[in-house]
Amino acid sequence: MNENPNRTILITGCSSGIGRDCALGLKERGWRVFATARRDEDIAELESLGLEALHLDYTDPRSIESCVRKVEARTNGRLFALFNNGAYGQPGAVEDLTREVLRAQFEANFFGWHDLTRRVLPMMRAQGAGRIVQNSSVLGIVAMKWRGAYNASKFALEGLSDTMRLELRGSGIHVSIIEPGPIHSKFLQTALKHFEANIDIESSPYRDIYLKRRQTLRGEGRPNPFKLPPEAVLKKLVHALESPRPKPKYHVTLPTHAMALLRRVLPWRLLDAVLNRASDAN
Repeated sequence: MNENPNRTILITGCSSGIGRDCALGLKERGWRVFATARRDEDIAELESLGLEALHLDYTDPRSIESCVRKVEARTNGRLFALFNNGAYGQPGAVEDLTREVLRAQFEANFFGWHDLTRRVLPMMRAQGAGRIVQNSSVLGIVAMKWRGAYNASKFALEGLSDTMRLELRGSGIHVSIIEPGPIHSKFLQTALKHFEANIDIESSPYRDIYLKRRQTLRGEGRPNPFKLPPEAVLKKLVHALESPRPKPKYHVTLPTHAMALLRRVLPWRLLDAVLNRASDAN
């Protein structure tokens, strides 16, 4: 293949939603896209769409190493960009999260991302250029109730990415964070699965709240008027990859813009009141 080495990207979590749409959108723009997924059937489907699909499981260091080796071999070590995207949300009050459940959230949403990023950085350093784009969340800006594990993983990601951006200054490698709010995807369905598997709903002091939350996760509540299609994230990703001066942060959706503003201007007590109401409404 004679693709432009400055238009090669590895995207994780491409079985559906943001990852899938971004992979297809960048392919249409002439990028050579390595799209990853965990399940064989998803990999086969991605290949049928013309993408170079690879297996990757963030919780398995051997899977991460194998994926990077394959990308390095196929590109002759010329990977320009990484979009860390694959993640899931673990609902539940903080006091109902066992150590094992919280660790699993961080393995998938934080430690795996860090491992993969470290492994591709040598390729970018060798060519003197690269882009690392992290898909964070509005919950990396503010915290909301019943989402403690996910909040914590995204706050940790933001801190690590901000530090990396400072440390890589002058290297030609840029680090950007995309902060979506509500996006149409299978996120809620996956969260429901982890909620029911890992939280003892009946024994919790939050039982009544959980029963209502479960309805929301099942999509039985009012539709979110601010939810956007995954293409909204693709637009920000394109700028982060193709602009000569990518932004450190990209907000997506009205709730994210609003929460970022309120985080800056409101005193903590008033912000807590706003977040309490927002948590109960969503």
